[in-house]
Amino acid sequence: MKKFLALLVTVAIMAIACTAFAATPVASTELAYKGELEIMHFSTSEESEGNGGSDGFRTTLAAWKEAHPNITLTENVLANAEYKTQIATLAAAGNLPDVFLLQGMNTIAWADQGLVLDLTDIIKASPYYADYNTAYFTPFTSNGKLYGYPVLTGGTCTVVIYDKAMWKEAGYDTFPKTWAEVEEATKYFGDKGIYTIAFGNGGQWQLNSDFVSTLGNRYTGPEWFASLIAKGGAKFTDPEFVACLKETKRLFADTKIFNPDFNAVTNEDAREYYISGDAAAFIGGNWDESYIAQALKDSNEEKFNNIGFAVLPQPADATKAPNSQNIGLGYAVAINPKVAEDPDKLAAAIDLAQELTGPAFSSFVAENYALGGLTKVADVDLSKFDAVTAAFYNWSYVDTETCEIYDSYISSAVWSVLNTEMQAMLNGEIEPEKVAEDTQKAYEENY
Repeated sequence: MKKFLALLVTVAIMAIACTAFAATPVASTELAYKGELEIMHFSTSEESEGNGGSDGFRTTLAAWKEAHPNITLTENVLANAEYKTQIATLAAAGNLPDVFLLQGMNTIAWADQGLVLDLTDIIKASPYYADYNTAYFTPFTSNGKLYGYPVLTGGTCTVVIYDKAMWKEAGYDTFPKTWAEVEEATKYFGDKGIYTIAFGNGGQWQLNSDFVSTLGNRYTGPEWFASLIAKGGAKFTDPEFVACLKETKRLFADTKIFNPDFNAVTNEDAREYYISGDAAAFIGGNWDESYIAQALKDSNEEKFNNIGFAVLPQPADATKAPNSQNIGLGYAVAINPKVAEDPDKLAAAIDLAQELTGPAFSSFVAENYALGGLTKVADVDLSKFDAVTAAFYNWSYVDTETCEIYDSYISSAVWSVLNTEMQAMLNGEIEPEKVAEDTQKAYEENY
C-alpha cells in the first residue's frame, strides 16, 4: 500500500516537474531529491568514439548530472556483452540498479517477476509523448503496460558495409544481390588473401541480431514472427525457419565467405578487419557503421569515401523481402520498482529517463550523426553531412524495407538456446533441425 500511494504522489509530482522540465533542452529543474541515484548502462567511452547513440547518451547523461549537482549519480558502465551477463545476474538476485537499460526480450519475464516499474501513466504524461515514435514501445510492453523509455538510436542491426573500390576491382559495380555472386567473388578475394566479409559471433548474440533475424525474414516473411510473438501458432520448427538455419550453416561453415575465426571474435574485432583492408565487407549494426565511418574518416579518407551500404544478399531458395533489413530500438531506460518507495527519488529517476530519450538526446544525434531516437526531430538537414553519412541515413530510413529484430521480443531464455546452439551449429557440432527443435522446446517452456 505504501508503494501504491507513493506512485500516486509521484505521478502528481511529475505532472508539475515535467511541465517545468519541458522548457529547456537540458534538464535544469530543481528536483527535491538530494541523495544517490545509480544507473547501469553499456555506453563506454570507447564505444562512444564514433557511435552516435553512445555519444549522445553519454553527452546527455553528463549534462543531466551537471544540472543536478545535489544528486550523486553513480554510473556502472560495462561493455555490451558484459552488461548483458551482469544485468541478468542482478535480475536473478532481485538486485537490479535504480535505473538500467532493459532489453526487449526480458520485458515480459521481468515484468511478471515485478523487477521493472510500470511506467504506463508516467510515460503518457511526459511532455514529449506527442513527439515519441510510439512504435518503438512495442518490445517494452506487456499486458498493455509500458515498462521503459526506448533508448539510444533507431538503427539497423543488419547492414552490409563494403568497400566500393575493392568490389569494383573484383568486377562488381555494387554489392552483389545474391549469395551465389558473393561466393563467386570469394574466389577473387581469396586469391588476394582478403576475407570477403568480416563477421564476429564471439558474443553469440551477433548471429541472431545481426544476421538471422534479417535472413529469416527472407524465408518466412513478417507474419511468421508476428505469430511467434502473439503465440499464434508459428513454430521454430516450421520448414521456412529451418531453411534459414540450413542456409546460415552453409554460408558460414561450408563456404569461405567469412573470416574463419568468426565464432571466436566479436563484432568489434571483426570490423577492424574491414578498417584495415583485410576484409572487403563487414556485416554488423548501425553502431558499427558509426564507428567504422569515424575511424576511417580520421585515418583513411580515400577508404572512407569508398564506403557503400547494402542489404544482405538473397538466398537462392528464399522468396520474400529481398530488400529488407531489421531496425528498432532494442533497449529502454527502465526503473527498479524499489525506487518508488521514495517519491522524490522516483521523480529524479523519471526526470533522468525522459532526458536520456527526449529532445536533448534526439536533437544531438540528429544534428551530429543524422540518426533518430524515441523523440522525433522535425527536419534532419542532410546537406551539412558528408556523402557517406547522408547515404547511410537514406539507406536506413528511406531506401530499404524494415523487419523486426528477433531478440527485441519473446524471452532471453529462448534466445539463449538459439544463440548457443547456432554457434555450435556453425562449428559442426549440431544440425539445424536439432537447433530448431531445442529452440521450440525453450519457447514452449519459457514464453
